[in-house]
Amino acid sequence: MARRWPEGLVWTEVVLEVENPWCDLCGRRMYACDHRHHRIFTLGGPRHLICKLVHCSAPVCPNHHRTFSPERERTLTMPRWVIGWDVFCWLGQRRFARHWSVPQLRAELLDRYGIPLSEDAIEDYLQRYQCMLAARQQDPAQLKKEYQKTRHVMLLIDGLQPEKGHETLYVVRELGQQRVWFAQALLSSATDEIRPLIVQARAWAKRLKRPVRLWMSDQQDAFVTTIAQEFPGKPHRYCGNHFLRDLAKPMLEWDSHAQVQMRRKIRGLRAIERAVLGWRAAARAAQDHEQERLPALLVSATNGLEVVLDYCAAVRGILNDSQGGPLRPPGVRMSQALGEVEQSLQRNVRLKKGGTRNRC
Repeated sequence: MARRWPEGLVWTEVVLEVENPWCDLCGRRMYACDHRHHRIFTLGGPRHLICKLVHCSAPVCPNHHRTFSPERERTLTMPRWVIGWDVFCWLGQRRFARHWSVPQLRAELLDRYGIPLSEDAIEDYLQRYQCMLAARQQDPAQLKKEYQKTRHVMLLIDGLQPEKGHETLYVVRELGQQRVWFAQALLSSATDEIRPLIVQARAWAKRLKRPVRLWMSDQQDAFVTTIAQEFPGKPHRYCGNHFLRDLAKPMLEWDSHAQVQMRRKIRGLRAIERAVLGWRAAARAAQDHEQERLPALLVSATNGLEVVLDYCAAVRGILNDSQGGPLRPPGVRMSQALGEVEQSLQRNVRLKKGGTRNRC
């Protein structure tokens, strides 16, 4: 399928030749029989790769019917890609290290480098980046290199379920190097489903030639039973986070009740926002059509309307924030944040009444 390239691009031609022009079977020199054209975007500008394809000139040689291409092409890009390795790494680094969104990546590529990629194309390259990164993390040679100075390994298994009824992603991590070994999505938490993960972890530790010092997990029956069978005599500790969360259940229940009471007390945000938006629309309409007749009070209140909307957005964000663990209960954090908003409002009221700035 032919690709439509943007008009006006200035392509830089790069001619690539095979590294070894001599036939490895008969020793004769190979000659170019065709050219492959490959256009890609790089951070340095568009590149037009012209790859010289060669074959042996002797009709009796088996390499006469084979075509050899330059290996250097693989150092610049992959087959059928429209971007180079530099753009590929740029996308992966900003997505997974800086947590940029796909629209943000697309806009930055277009504005800074003039590379027009669709969101679908960016998502496809990011998926390939994830696959390559996962393959590198599980490379046996790389793992042995990482664990050369480690005498033993400490393993943890835990399940992550986005919502009830969905698959649970079970992750096996090594705590010493803070490294994810592997993960697998399972429909069930039965012992027969969990056992292959524990067996695979034992195989990894055996391949690294490092003894397992301990296991850590929650008190799920499948974990406790399988680890005891596959790693007899090895300590199995209860995860500190789960232990603390279970220990703090009564306190978290009270904290949740406090959140409900605070949300009941703070009502009417939507009504305030609707009223402010109506006033702002009226003010802008008056400015557009009858600016000379605009009441002075409405003009002075326009800037204050934006402040009110900012306060409403801040309070809404505080009320919707339910994140936090036993050490930082969300209800306590909500109360502190609402108190800061109240203090800010009181400072503004004092200023409006002519209070001194030193008090604020």
